[in-house]
Amino acid sequence: MTKSWFITGTSSGFGRIMTERLLERGDRVAATVRRPEVLDDLRDKYGDRLWVARLDVTDATAVHRVVGEAFAAFGTIDVVVNNAGYGVFAAVEEATDEQVRQVVETNLLGSIWVIRAALPHLRAQHGGRILQVSTAGGQTTYPNFGYYHASKWGIEGFCETVAQEIAPFGIGLTIAEPGASATGFGPGLATAPIMPEYDATPAGDVRRALADGSFPLVNDPEKIAAAMIGIADGPEAPLRVPLGEDTFRDVRASLVARLENHDAHRAIAHSVPIN
Repeated sequence: MTKSWFITGTSSGFGRIMTERLLERGDRVAATVRRPEVLDDLRDKYGDRLWVARLDVTDATAVHRVVGEAFAAFGTIDVVVNNAGYGVFAAVEEATDEQVRQVVETNLLGSIWVIRAALPHLRAQHGGRILQVSTAGGQTTYPNFGYYHASKWGIEGFCETVAQEIAPFGIGLTIAEPGASATGFGPGLATAPIMPEYDATPAGDVRRALADGSFPLVNDPEKIAAAMIGIADGPEAPLRVPLGEDTFRDVRASLVARLENHDAHRAIAHSVPIN
């Protein structure tokens, strides 16, 4: 059955791949992008099955307007995909205030604005799905990605709350957690002047690994995009799905370590209740 999708950040990476795959199979896509002309080739090929709008997800007013226009254009939208993202590769001291603000406003607040704008429409049509694109870094951490992690851990907590609130309306929400893959996002990461104090630290080690190519990009972006489409097509909406052996390994190790730390403090946790 033909579906209608709303996808942010469709100029490249997972957003572009998903848009291409969905149009090819006959679906309709409302695609948002900062520069609409980058989708001219798809618009020429697929006509009115591709609806394109310029959107900066950090502009809450624009988000509400564009989401409303997309629902009006298609009548119903079956799946809302929060994919737009921004990353800064720098130790926490190195990044500028503006870079920090851009990461949080794009990845956290931008995703929140899209979900908030879509929910009244999804409720009115009595169902739908939200697919939040996160990362392994939504549950585990790597040096030099502190602000990216702050935004992704934040949006995962928000989405876990939303999923509980919207389930009674027949709306499902899934957090997709892709692992490292060659989507162009890595080379597109913003950077900051390097502080030599961090050279002999884990931050320096990760910086060198990315520079010399030894930080492995082990996942196929096409397969990840196909998996995310499959998740949204499925009858149930799992809360989280790891997409990559690295995601599965690293997130599991993080969860095990957190549980061990949690259990180690049982005594002090039980020492503070009112007698």
